[in-house]
Amino acid sequence: MYTNPLHTKISYLKGVGPARADLLRKELGLSTLGDLMNFFPNRYIDRTQFYKIKDLQDTQAEVQLVGQITGLHTVGQKRGSRLVATFSDDTGSMELVWFRGVKWIKENLKLQTPYVIFGKVSHFKNTFSMPHPEMESVAAYKKSLQSALQPVYPSTEVLGKRGVSNRVIQKIVQQLFIDFKGKFKETLSNEIMQEHNLISKNEALFQVHFPESQEKLAKARYRLKLEELFYIQLQLVRKNLVRKKKIKGNIFENVGDFFNTFYKDHLPFSLTKAQKKVLKEIRKDVGSHAQMNRLLQGDVGSGKTIVALLSALIALDNGYQVAIMAPTEILANQHFNAIVELLGDMPANVSLLTGSVKTKARRVIHENLENGQLHILIGTHALIEDKVRFKNLGLVVIDEQHRFGVAQRAKMWKKNTLPPHILVMTATPIPRTLAMSVYGDLDISIIDELPPGRKEIKTALRYDTQRLSVFQFMKEEIAKGRQVYVVYPLIEESDAFDYKDLMDGYESISREFPRPNYQVSILHGRMKPADKDYEMQQFVEGKTQILVATTVIEVGVNVPNASVMIIESAEKFGLSQLHQLRGRVGRGADQSFCILMASHKLSDNAKTRLKTMVETSDGFVIAEVDLKLRGPGNLMGTQQSGVLNLKIADIIKDSSILKIARYTAQDILRKDPNLSLPKNKNILQTFVEIDRRTGVWANIS
Repeated sequence: MYTNPLHTKISYLKGVGPARADLLRKELGLSTLGDLMNFFPNRYIDRTQFYKIKDLQDTQAEVQLVGQITGLHTVGQKRGSRLVATFSDDTGSMELVWFRGVKWIKENLKLQTPYVIFGKVSHFKNTFSMPHPEMESVAAYKKSLQSALQPVYPSTEVLGKRGVSNRVIQKIVQQLFIDFKGKFKETLSNEIMQEHNLISKNEALFQVHFPESQEKLAKARYRLKLEELFYIQLQLVRKNLVRKKKIKGNIFENVGDFFNTFYKDHLPFSLTKAQKKVLKEIRKDVGSHAQMNRLLQGDVGSGKTIVALLSALIALDNGYQVAIMAPTEILANQHFNAIVELLGDMPANVSLLTGSVKTKARRVIHENLENGQLHILIGTHALIEDKVRFKNLGLVVIDEQHRFGVAQRAKMWKKNTLPPHILVMTATPIPRTLAMSVYGDLDISIIDELPPGRKEIKTALRYDTQRLSVFQFMKEEIAKGRQVYVVYPLIEESDAFDYKDLMDGYESISREFPRPNYQVSILHGRMKPADKDYEMQQFVEGKTQILVATTVIEVGVNVPNASVMIIESAEKFGLSQLHQLRGRVGRGADQSFCILMASHKLSDNAKTRLKTMVETSDGFVIAEVDLKLRGPGNLMGTQQSGVLNLKIADIIKDSSILKIARYTAQDILRKDPNLSLPKNKNILQTFVEIDRRTGVWANIS
């Protein structure tokens, strides 16, 4: 059986050894020769130019010189001592200084021997000096793998303290190339390499670690980025194709009375073009033999619930039941009330199952589910309990799907002989580049327009000094019969500082809006569930005009009469959170407003976030800016941030390469689904190895 030499432990490489290998594993995650090969420099230093001492300038720049050590002495200090060497060339002299490792360096330096030194120069009392220079003898320099651009590798403080400098890592990588140069296996087909004008794997790896020129480095980086993204896309696209081929789903052939009656008599407004397009995609999925696995993206208020309901009615027309799962009781209640109201007098039996439902009512729900009398069940995590059994589950709609774990979603699959069709919905727009990488094995639908009659929310940035005019604006809106949210940041439920902010805000608003003319509610995470529900209900029913709250109202509250959202300390919120909060207003026919309150002291990042919010209400534009500011790991959350553990590519900066990689993967799998053609031999071998080694893609979506 073929064993890949790159799986060899790094400790076997000359110049490493067990202790250093353990350090490299702990600090940089480098265990094997393959890890080292894929440990790419994060920047490069131009080492083509050699300076003379007489030409040095006081610029703090990094320079390279050739000369000899002509003198050496130790200077005592408060703590320990420093080593000072006189370094000379044919134009003058300068000092080299070491504060650490003095004994070892003193023993190993040779006088009157030509050295190449490199480092940052400083100037003091008419003398140039270089602290802790990188240095090697001219003889060793000539023997080592030379490149015009010297690589600088990622490092840590611990490595620096333990003497593993950038030069040491360079030498370890050099040893790898001395042992393996020209022996790295090609991973792409000739066809792909010719089509995209790529250099070979061997050449790319050598040039990325030891570039001979900027041009060759650019070609190497492009080749390696395309390869990395290509294999990610190949895994995702292939997983999607295999699922469609192997996992059979129930066929919904009929569009009957439930769908047609609702569409004709109960639809509250005409569907937008985007909604019709998505519905068409869903109908095509459920009409085929394959199981649907579709992600529906749509901004807050874009009409995802209507699309989900119409899809549910197609299931009912074909004799199947539907489950709609939401992450919170508030959201589950909202879906239940909205759907019951929309269906009106139609003969569809809808029930709600959450943790609050009493035992007697639960028994009735369980019974009606199993005998098929219950058509649509809406609920929270309670739906995945083993006691909940359906007679014929055909469709599962999961709202805000990122709130549910993989295992929880998998439980819904097992509630039917054939797995039900899955429609996952999110109001958090996912940038296209991220969607292609993380949800690339799902089919994606997007609702990118708001229903007619919805007015765009006007957003303004106001500073603490303008608070009185904001209070005046609130009074004017309340006088028109409207309601107002005032939201404070709460980073953690137990954060005393944030809690104090909220309580101070509540007191100042209560003073400015006194009873009996105004009623003010308060809502935060420390309250008992019953008190939270009471305060929320008071606001929903219009009995209080102002709701002072933390971000507990971020998802799932629907109060059409609330037209003003005031976000305090807006600079403390992330973009997606600001966008979600703004989406709590603008749900009625009235003009709605979002006021971002901030202090004058703002970081550049905060300024960009607030400026973006004022300038656009397009969730996808906001998500793209958020991705650039925060990076994919933070945007995806801790559960999935490890998925895109990229070595050289960057899905934000390299989005154009990502698109080429996805198209290439789709094209190859369309022509050769099993990668069995001789021309794709390299791709199949690499694919099998990556799949066996990572196995991570099985855990997504």
